[in-house]
Amino acid sequence: MTVPSSSLSEFPHRRQNLLTGEWVLVSPHRMKRPWQGKEETLPPATRPEHDPKCFLCSGNIRANGEKNPEYKTTYVFDNDFAALLPETPSLSSQLSPLLRAEDVQGECRVICFSPRHDLTLPEMEVEAIAGVVNVWADQITDLGARYRWVQVIENKGDIMGCSNPHPHGQVWAGNFLPNEVVAEDRGQLDWWNEKRSLLLLDYAKEESERQERIVVENEDWIAVVPYWAIWPFETLLLPRRRQVARLPDLSASERLNLASILKRLLTRYDNLFEVS
Repeated sequence: MTVPSSSLSEFPHRRQNLLTGEWVLVSPHRMKRPWQGKEETLPPATRPEHDPKCFLCSGNIRANGEKNPEYKTTYVFDNDFAALLPETPSLSSQLSPLLRAEDVQGECRVICFSPRHDLTLPEMEVEAIAGVVNVWADQITDLGARYRWVQVIENKGDIMGCSNPHPHGQVWAGNFLPNEVVAEDRGQLDWWNEKRSLLLLDYAKEESERQERIVVENEDWIAVVPYWAIWPFETLLLPRRRQVARLPDLSASERLNLASILKRLLTRYDNLFEVS
């Protein structure tokens, strides 16, 4: 039996992630099942502007005994418990052909978005978020001069296992490429070799025309639920007008528009789940 593509919302099928080459099983008909599972409403978070016991607040003593400066804007410091270290020794031998390992070197830093203990990224003013974007770009420029890959991340919220409630993110730099990056680089190269066009710009244009999965958009950026999404509330944020390989390549206006769309997108996540 052959069904039209419009029936994708009714029948199980697979969708291919062109970035990684992986196939995702989609079973839309299961959305009709009744839900009698867990539901809960969390109380609103109440945090002071400054917590004297917080390791990340301005002027406080961190876990390693060092004192934070009285910072007024975004503050960056070397992670006291870094996942990557710059002086990792070389591994001289393998344990077994079946037990493979290799040494890695890198650096990890913590980025406190602001001195406010009670102010998350979407609650900050757009201009302040743009300041964070500028710090991200500066960190990538600095660490990228020494390392092959630099990744800016935020693990937000105690439900996600965040170890400190002060709003912050991290930057990880390493001398290796992560698995997902290798796959996505290969996928984009394959598309270029076949189409002689840029996969992500082509995809942004496709979603702009279809107007089916767009969450928020502005002049320079578009946030969509990707066609190949795995997670229930997954989004993909894309530049929509030109190729941008890395954050330092962004113009001042593109950085401001990135800050604006981040505020709108992250606010929607907070409102959806009614929790930060």
